[in-house]
Amino acid sequence: MVHELFVTATAATRNLDLVTAADRAGVPISEATDKALDGLSETVTPQGLVAVCDLLDRPLEDALAGTPRLVAVLAGVSDPGNAGTVTRVADAAGAAAVLFAGDTVDPHNGKCVRASTGSVFHLPLARSRDTAAVFAACRAAGLRLVAADGHASADLDDVIDSGALAAPTAWVFGSEAHGLAADLLSEVDDVVKVPLHGAAESLNLATAAAVCLYASARAHRR
Repeated sequence: MVHELFVTATAATRNLDLVTAADRAGVPISEATDKALDGLSETVTPQGLVAVCDLLDRPLEDALAGTPRLVAVLAGVSDPGNAGTVTRVADAAGAAAVLFAGDTVDPHNGKCVRASTGSVFHLPLARSRDTAAVFAACRAAGLRLVAADGHASADLDDVIDSGALAAPTAWVFGSEAHGLAADLLSEVDDVVKVPLHGAAESLNLATAAAVCLYASARAHRR
């Protein structure tokens, strides 16, 4: 829900449809100077519009309501760009929710929101500092926990061929720099790596997440 909209005169003219819609919805609109909007915005080149909105995250049980078949779990991901991009990928792959577990960046971080290109508004988000609680909620929702780890012995291609990804799955992704801690890897149902067929040493987090999430999306649509 939007509680208030701040807009410069130039931006109001440029975004007349948006301002008109906000006015019709009863949203208070305040005209502000470019300097004031620069101070409110985190971007180098602000658009001249800043809205005060409700937080997006919801309780775990609400985010996992129904019968989700694909969920992304970000565990200890501190980089907002990575978190936002994985949220975008999860949305594109048809995931039912994105869960932020442990010491993970706030999904409302400005860079995270921008990197998601709007996907933070498309699917449920939940966050909890208690990673064990997140895992338990996924299992209660009928999801298998599958972690992506570059040092795993199991290969994603083999897991795909076995048909294991046809089951409802919560993919667990760790930070790009440090991956997932050993104690977290011991708590999931399966640990797999994305195979590297060329000379590259690794994939970045968002690319690996895209490969994994789309592998599940394909398996669910067969």
